[in-house]
Amino acid sequence: MTQDIELGTPALCRLQLGVELRRLRCDAGLKSGQVAKRLRWSPSKLTRLEYGDNAIVEPEDAAMLCGLYKADTETRSLLVDYAWVTKTKQDRWTSTGEHPAVRPTIAAFVGLEASAAARREYEADYVPGLLQTEAYARAIHQTASKPYSPEEIELRVATRMSRQAVLYRAEAPLELFVILNESVLRRRAGDSAVTREQLEHIAEVSTLRNVLVQVMPFGLGVHLGMTGSFTIMRFGRSSVTRPIVYMENMAANWVVAQESIVDSYEHAFSELQVRAPGPQEAKKDDPRGNRGGLIRGYQ
Repeated sequence: MTQDIELGTPALCRLQLGVELRRLRCDAGLKSGQVAKRLRWSPSKLTRLEYGDNAIVEPEDAAMLCGLYKADTETRSLLVDYAWVTKTKQDRWTSTGEHPAVRPTIAAFVGLEASAAARREYEADYVPGLLQTEAYARAIHQTASKPYSPEEIELRVATRMSRQAVLYRAEAPLELFVILNESVLRRRAGDSAVTREQLEHIAEVSTLRNVLVQVMPFGLGVHLGMTGSFTIMRFGRSSVTRPIVYMENMAANWVVAQESIVDSYEHAFSELQVRAPGPQEAKKDDPRGNRGGLIRGYQ
């Protein structure tokens, strides 16, 4: 069993590696017992890999499975990179497909997000990536603690924009509930035009049936979100991926998978939802009755 709280770099790669290996096996029409027999592995070894329970995955094991499943070159390269990250605990650049410079950790996070059924997020400082405009995303990357080249900024912005497709899927779009600290809406990113466009975008996206955005006003005083931003991801019933909590700061990021801790964050988010003004209060601030009324009040 893996640790309860782990550095996000290897944890995200390990979890997404498990998701991809299970998908490849199912696409190949193979049962886990058949795979274990062909590779002369114990059945539990493959199960641990697919559940993401092994803290370290040998790149050779990932390569063997990709060969057995007849994965294409791009997929094989990425999954072997995931395994290397679990072993070295270091991210690295990879060069595959249409994106010449995508870190495995970024690819892993995007993959997990795409396979998630629901996402709950409290954000204290930034607009969440799934709600950002291109201009806002560009502005925050230009002022990041780690300097990025113009090319890397554009790649990161493009990746962030592509992630938002999960909100508009025809089948089972991601259920996104977000609570923003009031400071997120008051803090300018870029010039006033960028900030206004961003607020209008949040208000627009919040009208989607699968999206709910609430604001935690300063006037409500102290609350459970004051320990920092966090994201909870839960996966579909058919998925073997366990719910996780994701957190990050300037120095590092972390993944929490222990059920009791994940439940405590779910409880905290529920408490924040109760305290933050909801859709009914939003209608009071918007004569059209849109759920983005509270956000429009900050424009």
